[in-house]
Amino acid sequence: MKTLTTKSKIVFLSTYPPTQCGIATFTEDTVNAINKAYGKSINCEICEVTFKGEAAPDSAYHLPSKDKAAYTTVAKEINKDPAVKLVHIQHEFGLFGGQYGDYLLDFLDTIKKPIAYTFHSVIPNPDEKLKALVQLLCSYSQAIFVMTNKSKKILMEDYGIPLEHIAFVPHGTHLVNYENTDKAKKKLDLQDRLILSTFGLLGEGKSIETGLKALPKIVEKFPNVLYLVLGKTHPNTIVDNLDVYRNSLEAIVTELNLENNVRFVNEYLEVDQLLDYLKATDVYLFTSKDPNQAVSGTFSYAMSCSCPIVASKIPHTLESLTADIGILADIQNEDQFATATLKLLGDANLRVHMALNAYAKTTQTSWENTAIKHIKTYQKIAKDLVKTKINYPEIKMDHLKAMTTNIGMIQFCKISEPDLDSGYTLDDNARALITMCKHYQLTGDQSDINYMKTYVDFIERCQLSDGNFINYVDQHNQIEARNKDENLEDSNGRAIWSLGYLLSLNETTLPASLTDKANGCIDKALSCAKNLHSPRAIGFTIKGLSYLYSVTPSSRVAQIIDDLAQKIKVIYTASYSKNWNWFEDKLTYANSILPEALLLSYLVTGKETTKTIALDSMNFLISKMFVDGQFKIISNKGWHKKGAVPHQYGEQPIEACYMMHALDLFYKTFGDDVYKKNMKMAFDWFLGNNHLNHIMYNPITGGCYDGLEEENVNLNQGAESTVCYLSARLLIETYTSRGKIIQLPKIKEHAIEKPSYLLLSDHTATANRAEEHSIKSKSYILNTNKMMRSNKVKKA
Repeated sequence: MKTLTTKSKIVFLSTYPPTQCGIATFTEDTVNAINKAYGKSINCEICEVTFKGEAAPDSAYHLPSKDKAAYTTVAKEINKDPAVKLVHIQHEFGLFGGQYGDYLLDFLDTIKKPIAYTFHSVIPNPDEKLKALVQLLCSYSQAIFVMTNKSKKILMEDYGIPLEHIAFVPHGTHLVNYENTDKAKKKLDLQDRLILSTFGLLGEGKSIETGLKALPKIVEKFPNVLYLVLGKTHPNTIVDNLDVYRNSLEAIVTELNLENNVRFVNEYLEVDQLLDYLKATDVYLFTSKDPNQAVSGTFSYAMSCSCPIVASKIPHTLESLTADIGILADIQNEDQFATATLKLLGDANLRVHMALNAYAKTTQTSWENTAIKHIKTYQKIAKDLVKTKINYPEIKMDHLKAMTTNIGMIQFCKISEPDLDSGYTLDDNARALITMCKHYQLTGDQSDINYMKTYVDFIERCQLSDGNFINYVDQHNQIEARNKDENLEDSNGRAIWSLGYLLSLNETTLPASLTDKANGCIDKALSCAKNLHSPRAIGFTIKGLSYLYSVTPSSRVAQIIDDLAQKIKVIYTASYSKNWNWFEDKLTYANSILPEALLLSYLVTGKETTKTIALDSMNFLISKMFVDGQFKIISNKGWHKKGAVPHQYGEQPIEACYMMHALDLFYKTFGDDVYKKNMKMAFDWFLGNNHLNHIMYNPITGGCYDGLEEENVNLNQGAESTVCYLSARLLIETYTSRGKIIQLPKIKEHAIEKPSYLLLSDHTATANRAEEHSIKSKSYILNTNKMMRSNKVKKA
């Protein structure tokens, strides 16, 4: 009988929607991000702070801000729930009752759970009373979140808070699918206008009048400018149903004759609506007049939507708005706002440059990434949260499909927009074929077959009359000259790998025209395969032939597998030394393919020497790529040379994918849980378990970023990275309760039914029937289950 486990709870003490304020929205976004990423093991609950009336029905607790007795009462209620592991207080001085919000102290004196704060305001140069209160608040917690380095500095220097208690996590931003403004404007029927915008709950602090007073100079040069003022008036500023501030803004519009150039959108916009407006914005005006405003969510949102920005000088903008993203202006200086806006409107190339830089900078602060940083900080003060597990994201094939034309899969992207000029490669289309086959195995989605046909057609198009393949085809489907100048053995190996994988599927579920074409290509390639010399090309080829052998055992294929494995073994013997169990004097790319290929060869031939080298080399590679409890990819900035300190950074998704599939094979062959643990750790690299705590996939597009560098991520979502992430994601799905390879119906196109076997994993074929074959006068039966029983590795 299974033991039911209770989720750990985190209680957020804050305002919360439907209350309309920045902190409520911030808390909602934080909660949603944590629930999305960690919802299987964590449940976020709300203790809602209200000023009037009752809390929302879905709030677990209620704290009336001005009711001093309620602070002790609600703390006692939270204490009663053993599942609550931490309370996170969203702190703003005006949020809680008393002087400087000191009613909160009654809550802190009563609560028995670990406490974390987010300080939304950090006031410099405090008087003695404010300083004493902040120090007292901080004495209850060792996890104090701030959103700017300036706030961190003030806490340390003006309040004496220890650095180790402060967590700098910038304001979260929404990931959006990057698109240029022209495309975004069409959705809103604004394509004939130059768009300026400002958004947020309107109040005097927003100083919208600064933007309005700057507008006449802008309109004089650009008469088609439209200034969008987005958002309702802050409810706290409306007295007796009189909206004094908005009325004053409308009066300015009339006085300056700007009726055709200003549009008020007096709505509390849903996130998707807001993002659409921001993506259509040519220049965003951030006009706040509060010099002590530590952080602005509206400013962060505008950056995430790739808006070039003209902004008032407040701590957040001074720290974040570099010259390659926007232009700073003195607070309420309408002339500076006008001059800066005119500069940006007059230079479209500069706006595009700034837009891309803003998008790149704020991707690092996506809510998905802030969720990871929050949990890692929580784990330092709440021991029960140490074993929190991150959820696996939805399998999303959209980007792969968007990059596929009637010719094949395009090689590169500019952010998430396919770059047709980059053309096509055999490498990418071979990998795309494998990934689409895996998706078909798991889902039975019949639309996958058309994509598989496209990729197989491309592979056939790249095959020469002698059986070899070229790699590069331009956007017009013409063979590129560089095919003559490069060693294409790896591409040849990948082609065979992908064709073998396709043929390992239950072929009665696929059109005969597809499998016949794949059979024809791989048959032609067999005569060339035995002549390969590149170790990785050999490894790719062994993988493909092993798949082929799993459904059509033959002595010819087995002999080629054995001969190719022998070449790798000779290379290993020549390079091997006591502390370097490897095939070369350095670790480079696709390293795991080599031990994986040898293990596959062993599963066909049964040769013990092949298995021994496979195990020794794989365990050596694991020791170099799993260090201090974290997966570390071999840097492409400089390979890991024998006897040298390895280079750092320059990590690519393809290496995580290859390593995962090799570990999957070793686990399913030998049953050692260490391989499975490491495989899941390698996948966690995609989920943010890396040195930047940055997710490597884009949940909006379904793509994957091209590389992890020292301080940033390469945000282009090209073919290689995307198909490798999806391949890894589909593999990890087979380890969940949902991930079962389905029984697919037969396609009637087949005139003759042939025996077929569905792989139980990506590599290890358990055949219900296997043809006996002879290699050098010795017979072996391909039966992985039997080998797993008779050839288990003895554990130390």
